[in-house]
Amino acid sequence: MNDPLNFYGVTLQSRLLVGTSQYPSPAILADALAASKTEVVTVSLRREAGGSRAGEGFWGLIRETGLRVLPNTAGCRTVKEAVTTAHMARELFATKWIKLEVIGDDDLLAPDPFGLVEAARILCDEGFEVFPYMTEDLLLADRLVEAGCRVLMPWAAPIGSGRGLNNVFGLRALRARYPDIPLVIDAGLGAPSQASQAFELGFDAVLLNTAIAKAGDPVAMARAFALACEAGRTAYKALTIEPRDMAEPSTPVLGRAFT
Repeated sequence: MNDPLNFYGVTLQSRLLVGTSQYPSPAILADALAASKTEVVTVSLRREAGGSRAGEGFWGLIRETGLRVLPNTAGCRTVKEAVTTAHMARELFATKWIKLEVIGDDDLLAPDPFGLVEAARILCDEGFEVFPYMTEDLLLADRLVEAGCRVLMPWAAPIGSGRGLNNVFGLRALRARYPDIPLVIDAGLGAPSQASQAFELGFDAVLLNTAIAKAGDPVAMARAFALACEAGRTAYKALTIEPRDMAEPSTPVLGRAFT
């Protein structure tokens, strides 16, 4: 399907972004990435020590995939931590891309909106191309766009929860507010059907980790999500019918025999 996605001037064919943590083994991670047909993987500098011997195997595997890396600031809870981690990522991966996380709540792993906006403004001013992990809050989206973000990454539900799209109304409102900015559902998806629903709402991409990595068969699940993303996007572009309160016959009455 020739329906490219554009992030900060970079054209991608796949609309599925995949995380790289929690997989049973490096071999399964590599196979799952291949099955997903992704072109972008996220990696956390706080999970693996980039310069240490312990992290060499992981970084080697990521390099061998040839996929574009979207470093993230996962685990950062202050603006200073997030900005410092972003600087490390830019040096290590030679990329201006950064998935910005500033966590404000330990139970839900919800973003700190105030710290997120502050960090986004600093990094955008320094030339980073920021992908902010956020809630579906419209005012937060406004502030992030004002700060310079040209991609928004609202959650569907708390990280790793698998609950799907908790607030469809809020996500629809965000899509309507920003029709021309790429919107990526990040966090909370647990099943391929939920990813398809996100695309049917008009979202441009989804980012997954736990739903694939912790599945009974991560490789098969990666393939299933790839198919669901394509199906949902195709359905959105084909224009689904509007829901009705009453039935509408699909078989014409004209010409039917009456007794």
